[in-house]
Amino acid sequence: MVEQEHGDDLAGAFGATVRRHREEAGLTLEQLSTRSSVSRAMLSKVERGEKSPTIGIASRIAHALDVSLSDLIGTPAGAASGTAIVMRKADRPVFRDPETGFERHIVSAAPGAGRSEIVAHHLPAQVSTGLLPAYPPGTEKQIVVLRGTLTVAVGGISEALEAGDSLFFQADADHGFANRADAPCEYLMVISRRPG
Repeated sequence: MVEQEHGDDLAGAFGATVRRHREEAGLTLEQLSTRSSVSRAMLSKVERGEKSPTIGIASRIAHALDVSLSDLIGTPAGAASGTAIVMRKADRPVFRDPETGFERHIVSAAPGAGRSEIVAHHLPAQVSTGLLPAYPPGTEKQIVVLRGTLTVAVGGISEALEAGDSLFFQADADHGFANRADAPCEYLMVISRRPG
């Protein structure tokens, strides 16, 4: 029951953030639906906190709003400007895909303060993110697998990575991540964006 309530809180916060960004961009639900290829009904449920989106839908919404997924997930509690910023593990903003159990943890203590952010991903056994939309040109991703086996599909190629392996790629093409093993996979990702 507590887990369900926490999930409802996450869905509500995510939905409120989507609505705020949509309104700031001057978009109607219909316009955001067209831009994101997510149905108006689904967007409405997400904004009202009635539905937690999958990672694919959340990514399409973020790209259509021209913000990062981390912008929609939220800012770590206590993040502020200063010489040193600390984020405790318990304060990490987390996105959980309700259908697959995929988790995306923001581990950057000050996301948005620089050109890079670090996220930790947990991919359960036999789960795939599906293809995620391309990022704007100049976006790069680097991955290091901490545990398990990860298959990365990008630009028409597929690469299997074991624990300790790393990969760099330009993220301006559709890409996806899959765990085809019978054990969970965990990996760190650094996302870098060139200044506009």
